[in-house]
Amino acid sequence: MHLDMYPDLKRLTDLLRTAAAIEIMPRFHHAQSRSKADGSLVTETDAAVQTHLTAALARDHPGIPLLGEEMTDAEQAQLLRAAEHSVWVLDPLDGTGNYAGGFPGFAISLALIEAGQVVQAAVLDPLRDECFCAIRGGGAWCNGVPIAPFAPGPLLGDCLAMIDFKRLPAARIPALFRPGGFRSQRNLGASTLEWCWLAAGRFQLYLHGGQKLWDHAAGHLIAVEAEASSRLYRPFGSEPAPGLDLEPRFAVAAATPDLFERWLAFIDLPLDTPLA
Repeated sequence: MHLDMYPDLKRLTDLLRTAAAIEIMPRFHHAQSRSKADGSLVTETDAAVQTHLTAALARDHPGIPLLGEEMTDAEQAQLLRAAEHSVWVLDPLDGTGNYAGGFPGFAISLALIEAGQVVQAAVLDPLRDECFCAIRGGGAWCNGVPIAPFAPGPLLGDCLAMIDFKRLPAARIPALFRPGGFRSQRNLGASTLEWCWLAAGRFQLYLHGGQKLWDHAAGHLIAVEAEASSRLYRPFGSEPAPGLDLEPRFAVAAATPDLFERWLAFIDLPLDTPLA
């Protein structure tokens, strides 16, 4: 299906591009950062983008509340409970650490949840001018062109793996480098873009130890609609986690169903138990 069939989704991508042009790019290499209570960084840009998009979405979609990363835990929980039909979920600047340090890997992520599932998603990489988007049951695109995963071969050893080591149990990390795993490993540091890059065929295996709702809501739908294989788990679970809530999720994904099953077996969940 063509993106032109979904004018509302096209308008969302335009909103993100406008917010990035006004709030993100003029501050790049200039924004001051500070640490939040959880140790992650925040800049004035995060708040500016959230304010900008809150106003724009309220104008274009009155009556749909917005849940943003730069809200308190109590505000987020109240919004998620009170959203009877629909709620926007926004990460105004995913990859803030990259942004603050000058590394070219950050994005705006926006998802629409209806009746407990993500139905629309858009992720903008403003430096590359790439806007990834998806609609449930309709497909996934980058700048209007359909995207799909890519696998260079059938074995894990043929593949590039995107792994976020920071949130994995330290005792389990050495085992990821045992024979039979990936060909090479990367870490982008912006989970919303990582989902999109998997969907667009830029790597084949994915492992992330802790994503909040705003980290996976949009990107996961984009990967699913591009027909990547994926599951979200509780951090030390071995069964897929149902529903959407504010608890962290452990993400496992791959470019194809066969690679996914091989990757899942190689990882060997749950991660809080030693390998046999």
